[in-house]
Amino acid sequence: MESLLAVSSSLPAAAFSPALLSTPSSSSHILRTVTGAAGTAARAVRCAAAKDSILYALEHDEMFNSAEVIQWESGKSINSIAAAQGIRIRRRCRPRYPSEGTGADKAVPRNILEQIIWDKEVEVSQRKAKKTLHNVIESSQHAPPARDFIGALTAAHGRNGVPALIAEVKKASPSRGVLREDFNPVEIVHAYEKNGAACLSILTDEKHFQGSFENLETVRNSGVECPLLCKEFVIDIWQIYYARSKGADAILLIAAVLPDLDIKYMLRICKNLGMTALIEVHDERELDRVLKIDGVQLIGINNRSLETFKVDTSNTKILLQKRGDTIKEKGILVVGESGLFMPDDVAYVQNAGVSAILVGESLMKQEDPGKAIAGLYGKELLC
Repeated sequence: MESLLAVSSSLPAAAFSPALLSTPSSSSHILRTVTGAAGTAARAVRCAAAKDSILYALEHDEMFNSAEVIQWESGKSINSIAAAQGIRIRRRCRPRYPSEGTGADKAVPRNILEQIIWDKEVEVSQRKAKKTLHNVIESSQHAPPARDFIGALTAAHGRNGVPALIAEVKKASPSRGVLREDFNPVEIVHAYEKNGAACLSILTDEKHFQGSFENLETVRNSGVECPLLCKEFVIDIWQIYYARSKGADAILLIAAVLPDLDIKYMLRICKNLGMTALIEVHDERELDRVLKIDGVQLIGINNRSLETFKVDTSNTKILLQKRGDTIKEKGILVVGESGLFMPDDVAYVQNAGVSAILVGESLMKQEDPGKAIAGLYGKELLC
């Protein structure tokens, strides 16, 4: 799997000069430049892939002439770049140098999130072999227009005086197993919408959550009006375009997985597609990283450690006490995630400063997930 970091680090800075980026048909020019610099056809192929995956959407971006790119070209590995930013999740991509990646096929993931990401690398690689980035970009152009995810949250928050609800469609999780045997995504989302959900979150990871992109597409085509969040473990821009092609209005980006420059470029792609990016953080260091990135509009504070899957609802309050003023100054909306089961939980994160909450498990385990919303809030929500 080649992440943005992996692809970018394989290219000489000259490949991203303004002249090349402003050339409509720069692929052959880039190939000649890189082939001459590296002297190998393999590097030229990687350059062509990079053009396909990056330059298509980011033709006039100046970031690729920055010092960060020069650092990458000097031989830093993907994991060393990530580690410098406090990212503990290693990537298991095929290394260019012996020091890159985890080193060997017999490496063992250190936690649940790392296992999910390693599996996701394999999945995305297989999907890209069947449907290229160019294919999904074209498909995304024929998708129904993206709807205003943040606008829906803001309106619901003002309408009800409580955090807006992003109601999640989730059949299973690694920590809880199957949450709902009788699983009908279309029935569930319409019940959510009828009972006051502002937006909907659709799990698309198959191996660990029993979700699918087919569920996302089916829900979008079912006539539901709530904007849709694609709840995916994004490691590659291919997933963003694919989610848009299936009708997603927003997508999750996890700071524990993605280095800063990946987040920046993915935000740019989301903006180009009219999508909202929900940037998820778990601790102070991740939050500080994200707050330094321009264009962030929506931050989710997850009370669940994606390494241990343990929940601590005080996490939202602690982080907002430390960085709440900065978040307000930037006009960023905050979503509280995980560990929310009853009205006291909702009131707790509301008092901490969130404008919305994302809830799945406590609703999915109820006989009627839609009616369970009133139980979560202690009152019925206005639609």
